[in-house]
Amino acid sequence: MNTEIQLAFDHPFERSKASAMAECDRISLRDYVVDVDIGAFQQERGVSQRVRFNIVVEVKAAAQISDDVDRILSYDRVTEAIHSALGDARFNLLETLADRIAELILLEPQAQRAFVRIEKLDRGPGALGVEIMRHENDYEEHGDDAGVEQTIPLVLYLSDEAIQSDFLQDWLTELSTQEIPTILCVGLPDAPRIQTPEPMAQKRIDLLAIEQNAWSLAARDKRCVVIGTRTELDWALKQSNISLWAPSKLVLDATDPPKHPVEDTVALAAWLARDLGCDAMYVIGDETTLEQSIDIRRLPIKAHALTELERS
Repeated sequence: MNTEIQLAFDHPFERSKASAMAECDRISLRDYVVDVDIGAFQQERGVSQRVRFNIVVEVKAAAQISDDVDRILSYDRVTEAIHSALGDARFNLLETLADRIAELILLEPQAQRAFVRIEKLDRGPGALGVEIMRHENDYEEHGDDAGVEQTIPLVLYLSDEAIQSDFLQDWLTELSTQEIPTILCVGLPDAPRIQTPEPMAQKRIDLLAIEQNAWSLAARDKRCVVIGTRTELDWALKQSNISLWAPSKLVLDATDPPKHPVEDTVALAAWLARDLGCDAMYVIGDETTLEQSIDIRRLPIKAHALTELERS
C-alpha cells in the first residue's frame, strides 16, 4: 500500500497532521460508537445500527498553556455535536450527518478546522463510511439567518367533508388574502384503503392516502401547492402562500414522530402545528358547521389547543 492510499485509510488524526495548518493544536475523539437510525434504504428505517465516529478538531494554539478548562475546547463539545445533530433530524446520508456535526463543532470560537469520519459497522463485511474536512469559514454564510424571527403560519385542517364542500373555493379565496402563510392539512379520503397487519407498512399506506387527498385538492385549485420537505416548507413560510402538506417525508424522518396512529389525522396536523411554533390550529369540518358565512380572516371556526388535538 503506497503512502497516499495508506494515508487515505489512516485515522483522521494522521490525516489532519498531513495537511497541517500553522500554529494549531488538535483534539480528537476516537472510535465513538452510537446506535443510530440512519439510512436511505427502506430496510434501514426504524432499525438502529452501530455507527462509529472519529473526529479531529484543529483549534487555535494558545499563546500560553494554562490548566484552565474554560480556555480550551472541551471534549464534551464534540460528543454533544454528535448527539445534537442526531437529535435534529433523521438522516438518510452519512455525508449530511457529517456536515452537520462539523458545522456544530465549528460554531465553537476556538475551532478552526474539523475532520469527521463516520462509518456504518453493520451494513457489510467491513466498515462503510465517509470522511469530510470543513474549515470555520465554510459556514460563515449561515450566520446571516441568526436571530431572524420565525414566521408562525396559520395551520388549517380540512376534513374530507370540508374538501367536498361547495364553499371550498370561497374559503380558499379568503385564505389567499391573508398576510401570513397558510398550511392546509387534509385527512384520509373517504374511500377503502389497503389494510395490513405490519405496522410500518400500514403507516406508509395511510400517509400515501393522505398525500393522494392533498394532490387531489391541489389539482382542483392551482393556488394550493403541495409541499413535502422541510426546505419546501421553509420556503412557503417566506412566501405567504397556501400550501398543502404531504406528510410522508417529515413524519418518517422525524426524530420525535407523532405519538398517535397516522389515521388520527387531526392529531397528525397538530403535531405539525406544534413543530411550526403554533399555539393552536383551526379545523373546518369534524365538530364545526360547514357554512358559507365562515370568515377565515376572523377565524370564527373552531380553534383547538394543540394539547387537546394531540391528546397527549
